[in-house]
Amino acid sequence: MSLGADISLTEVLKRHFGFTSFKGNQELIIRNVLAGNDTFVLMPTGGGKSLCYQLPSLILEGTAIVISPLIALMKNQVDAMRSFSEDDGIAHFLNSSLVKSQIHQVKTDVIDGKTRLLYVAPESLTKEENIAFLKQIKVSFYAVDEAHCISEWGHDFRPEYRRIRPIINKIGKAPIIALTATATPKVQHDIQKNLEMLDASVFKSSFRRENLYYEIRSKKNATKEIIRYIKNNSGKSGIIYCLSRRKVEEIAETLKVNGIKALPYHAGMDAGTRATNQDKFLMEDVDIIVATIAFGMGIDKPDVRFVMHYDIPKSLEGYYQETGRAGRDGGEGKCIAYYSYKDIQKLEKFMQGKPVAEQEIGRQLLLETVSYAESSVCRPKQLLNYFGEEMTGRCENCDNCLHPKKQFEGKDDIVLVLKTIQEVKEKFKADHVASVLSGIKTQPVKAYQHHHLEIFGKGKEHDVKYWNAVVRQALIARFISKEIENYGLLKLESRGLEFMKNPYSFMLTEDNEYPETDDDDIIVNAQGASGAVDEELFNILKDLRKKISKLKQVPPFVIFQDPSLEDMAIQYPTSLEDLQNISGVGVGKAKRYGKEFVDLIRKYVDEKEIERPQDMIVKSVVNKSGLKVYIIQSIDRKLPLDDIANAKGLEMGQLLDEIEAIVNSGTKINIDYYINQVMEEDHQQEIFDYFREEAEDESVEAALEELGEDDYSEEDIRLIRIKFMSEMGN
Repeated sequence: MSLGADISLTEVLKRHFGFTSFKGNQELIIRNVLAGNDTFVLMPTGGGKSLCYQLPSLILEGTAIVISPLIALMKNQVDAMRSFSEDDGIAHFLNSSLVKSQIHQVKTDVIDGKTRLLYVAPESLTKEENIAFLKQIKVSFYAVDEAHCISEWGHDFRPEYRRIRPIINKIGKAPIIALTATATPKVQHDIQKNLEMLDASVFKSSFRRENLYYEIRSKKNATKEIIRYIKNNSGKSGIIYCLSRRKVEEIAETLKVNGIKALPYHAGMDAGTRATNQDKFLMEDVDIIVATIAFGMGIDKPDVRFVMHYDIPKSLEGYYQETGRAGRDGGEGKCIAYYSYKDIQKLEKFMQGKPVAEQEIGRQLLLETVSYAESSVCRPKQLLNYFGEEMTGRCENCDNCLHPKKQFEGKDDIVLVLKTIQEVKEKFKADHVASVLSGIKTQPVKAYQHHHLEIFGKGKEHDVKYWNAVVRQALIARFISKEIENYGLLKLESRGLEFMKNPYSFMLTEDNEYPETDDDDIIVNAQGASGAVDEELFNILKDLRKKISKLKQVPPFVIFQDPSLEDMAIQYPTSLEDLQNISGVGVGKAKRYGKEFVDLIRKYVDEKEIERPQDMIVKSVVNKSGLKVYIIQSIDRKLPLDDIANAKGLEMGQLLDEIEAIVNSGTKINIDYYINQVMEEDHQQEIFDYFREEAEDESVEAALEELGEDDYSEEDIRLIRIKFMSEMGN
């Protein structure tokens, strides 16, 4: 179809896509493509990049080749194009997911002139049979989507993208439109140079997304905060990004057990599962997708209301692109990232095996991310500056603008750090420098005689953590750098040497604490929410326990131990499901003894009009579950306990801790086979009878005192106590 003089672009837009007007630069870009010019488009996520090549493909003669990096993205875009047309043949994709019959259908539709848009993966484009096929058709133009993949400085560099231009030259030259949502001036130049389109018309849209709220939070209790946030925003769509596949699976599972409709998405899953999970998110069968960066490139879901980063991304480009998936319809979009410097250190360590040039690039990109996270400057202003755009004033829609942090003069402390690095001959890492300044005589400090340096202890009014923070801010300011070959050694940069000679005002940010807490620990212990024990309820629960113990003819501690009752008097569980969140209570215990306890608590809560701290309770997918399963399975196979301990690198006492936790939560296990090997039958019976008839509580010390330490060991008591608790309580 050609664009007649009497048909305006707006009419074509209305006819095919139902829109009455263009957004931003769209019309100018489309006219440039229709004129046969090379075109470079820098347009933030949500700006309408796809239309810039979709509409020209319907007007120009031939088939437009769209080079796209993700199968999921292609499927999504092809489905969207087909929804605007009566003929499914109007758009196709050609990639490794197709079977032979499907490939034949695609090629037939293209040859017959039905197909205006053909999406191709860069890997498919390089196959000789595809090159031979594409040589037979008239190519209207080439569209290189997600063009930042060309640059090593881009956040998603792909070597196969470097081969696009030579392949285009083989197939046959036609105009090129390169599109990306994120590109620094450096990346833009790389794209244009590699695609041989330095003379292209460039269309840049502003990176400012006024509807997006940006916030960085400490990673402490991140999982609990995420669950609370989602529950407070029930029904809203959100994406949670993690860097590892393991963490994606773990977070998705934790959300699910807390009653949140969530699914994982990462490259380690088979293509069918990924596609199904993506479709469920798009169709709103689930509210949350937990994903690695594999998810979301070009996914056209306009009403994503929040994007969370459980792990801070490797680059600001990646961060900007991922946050850009929120609020694409112009509505609410919350962008919350959880930050711990420990995560940055992990990312730096992952780089160590890579080529030096790649490490250098990765290190620079990470520094930008750290600078952004720790800075107290308006966040959109920082982002726009990174992409070469200037923003005046403050956004008043980020954490730094809404809650300004105090700053203090840090000139002298920066100089102290620089002098210390110089004094230790630039051969040590940050912790060592911080120890010298704090006056801490660590073993390495003494070994290298650094406690005799004049500068030793010059900053003793601050701790090591403080000086590590100053080092990080000196790194961000490029006063110092970390050596690549001998990873982590601090080196003075020319800017730092100049600062030492002529110090000037340098503001350090106050109250920007990011606790070095692994959230893994929080997940495991999430049910132990802090709070004061309700003594009245605790005593009522003890009375109930005593009553049931007499009825069941078992000691009270077999039913629930005191720590479990205390937790109940903090959390007020009013259902068997809630009860399973209580310390030391598993499914078995809850089912066997729980009903009377939760009924009593429910009545107590109603009568006293107590507001339960349910937002504090987070059901956990305990990270130790793999170990527990291994222990249970090994005991079922009657493996000796010392072999089980050795296999997992545990002391016998640690293994007994794990077995006790399993039994106390309500799981029945049988270790008679092991006890019979290590203990005489009469000894077993004597300890068992003690717990059944005499013991006031489960104390090992009390049992040893009563039975005699000369005759029994602590291990003997614990083994029989496990047997007793399992048989009598479970």
